[in-house]
Amino acid sequence: METGTIVLIVKYFGSFYGYSEFICKIQVCEMNRNNYTLKTDAGIPGNVIFALAVIAGVSVANLYYNQPLLETIRQDLDITITQSSRITLFTQVGYALGLFFIIPLADLVSRKKIIISNFLILLFSLMAIAVSSNIYVIHAASIVTGACSVIPQLFVPLTAQYSLPVNKERNVGIILSGLLSGILVSRVISGAVGELWGWRTMYFIASGLMVVSCIVILMILPPSETNFKGRYGELLKSIFVLYCKYPEMRIGPMRAGLMFGSFMCFWASLAFMMAEEPFCVGSDIVGLLGLCGLAGTITASTVGKYVPRYGVVKFNIAGAVMGIAAWLIFMFVGGSYVALVLGIILIDIGSQFIQLSNQSTLFRLEPSASNRINTIFMTTFFIGGALGTFLSSFAWEYFGWTGVCISGISLTAASLAITLFTRKRMAGNP
Repeated sequence: METGTIVLIVKYFGSFYGYSEFICKIQVCEMNRNNYTLKTDAGIPGNVIFALAVIAGVSVANLYYNQPLLETIRQDLDITITQSSRITLFTQVGYALGLFFIIPLADLVSRKKIIISNFLILLFSLMAIAVSSNIYVIHAASIVTGACSVIPQLFVPLTAQYSLPVNKERNVGIILSGLLSGILVSRVISGAVGELWGWRTMYFIASGLMVVSCIVILMILPPSETNFKGRYGELLKSIFVLYCKYPEMRIGPMRAGLMFGSFMCFWASLAFMMAEEPFCVGSDIVGLLGLCGLAGTITASTVGKYVPRYGVVKFNIAGAVMGIAAWLIFMFVGGSYVALVLGIILIDIGSQFIQLSNQSTLFRLEPSASNRINTIFMTTFFIGGALGTFLSSFAWEYFGWTGVCISGISLTAASLAITLFTRKRMAGNP
């Protein structure tokens, strides 16, 4: 799709949603955006980093709006718990597909075109969820929404590749902090909106946010170099070459994915658990519990600079220990709000320890292949998330909350085992 056509579409929908105050700035930004081009290790303006962090949060939020709303959706559509929980599962599966098939394109073609195209598709997939009463249509639209919400994962390698070397971990941490803020705020807002105006309203709001984000990208994102010369098939083949070439490409994403699976195992069943005794609360309270994730957001924005000093292995061990401690709290004293809050803080910080320490160090292996490296990491990461969501749904249906806790402990323990048994192979990155 040509840039001029994209601008016209965005202007139309921007006016439709009432954001005309932004439109008048596009022509000026179109003239200014070509004043410089991003170069590897040459630095990125701070205002661009900040804007990308905010948009990363708005984009990734599409994956998590459904979590506090699952019980509300189940009651409204008169469907089973399994059908409702599959909304989360299919969104995660879609995200993994987008990571594998869309993210590598950023090494081959313009990042800006990819991002804007995804925003426009998201506009329609989110609207489809908002208006549909057929769970199978919602499942299909959830896959599309997940696939096109990979936009933050275009920002992370972009930041890693073009930041000054001394600022790489810090800037990646800022983007991840924005991403985590989106996860945090999405749960809180969707829970409140679902309780006040119904779950469909949240998806109408989300579609409008995609329009605004698209306009901002047109305004602030400068051109960047492409990293791969060849065809799309050759690009995908090069991903497998990278995967086989470096042990870190196999070990780091796997242990991070298992920990994310543990994290998703908790959130996929929380709304169902909170609807029962002793809590008996709705989506608004489930969403508010997401505020505990502020600890993870703060961790992501500050911990990156300490990874080179203390090493990936220590961060992974510490993160897994916190995760197991959280699940033990959920299992044995999870019937109180104090215990839930403490457990959420622990599992959130632990997850960030493992994700950030593994992800930020992989980009140093081959900076010119940053998007493909991120594809390997995040595809594995969200396969782990989908596994955790599936296990959570299965465990809840047959074994209740205790089964969910055992599933979460098992996934975290598997992540820890990989770290402990591969320490010698990772000797170059202790």
